[in-house]
Amino acid sequence: MSTAKDTRLAQFAAADLYVVTCAPLSRGRSNEEVLEAVIAGGGRIIQLRDKDCTPREFYAMARRFRTVTRAAGVLLIINDFLDVALALDADGVHLGQDDLPLDAARRIAPEMIIGRSTHSLQQALEAQDGGADYVNIGPIFPTGTKEHAATLGPDAIRTIAPHVRIPFTVMGGITLANIDLVVTAGARRIAVVTAVTQADDMAGAVRALRARIPKTA
Repeated sequence: MSTAKDTRLAQFAAADLYVVTCAPLSRGRSNEEVLEAVIAGGGRIIQLRDKDCTPREFYAMARRFRTVTRAAGVLLIINDFLDVALALDADGVHLGQDDLPLDAARRIAPEMIIGRSTHSLQQALEAQDGGADYVNIGPIFPTGTKEHAATLGPDAIRTIAPHVRIPFTVMGGITLANIDLVVTAGARRIAVVTAVTQADDMAGAVRALRARIPKTA
């Protein structure tokens, strides 16, 4: 019998573009406007990330996101806040290297997709062995969302991907101008922030980026 997690993982595996919100880098547009553009552009997954609002404000925003994403059939991943993800029955939570350990998160949220940010082969393997459902590899290129992080370059995808058995996303400074470099390196799930949030036409940017990503079998 298929579980909620099975359904979520199947939808995640079929996704191509993974948009992450960031209000300060959205040219004055709200996270909700970004969500609307992702849906209009055919995106099937979004991560709600907002480092500047209070926990209560974040919860209220996440509630609105959950209502819209559920109606649209779009996966909602909550950044960092597992409690908020659980309270709203979000589809998943994304955890950084300094966030809750994966085994603890899995005990609390057995039916949720759990992702982990990784910045090396060692971290990717640790996350995989620790029970992550997917890993994010990055930053690939310089990015304003991780200004002091060392960039890995597209070759890191070629180095890490052969050792990873679970789905992976790649992130960090990826735009229409360089997306072909990460696709050629083997990436099939591309995570972006400003390539969408700073575009004049956000829905159009979603469509254009998705068109450059080969569909998985």
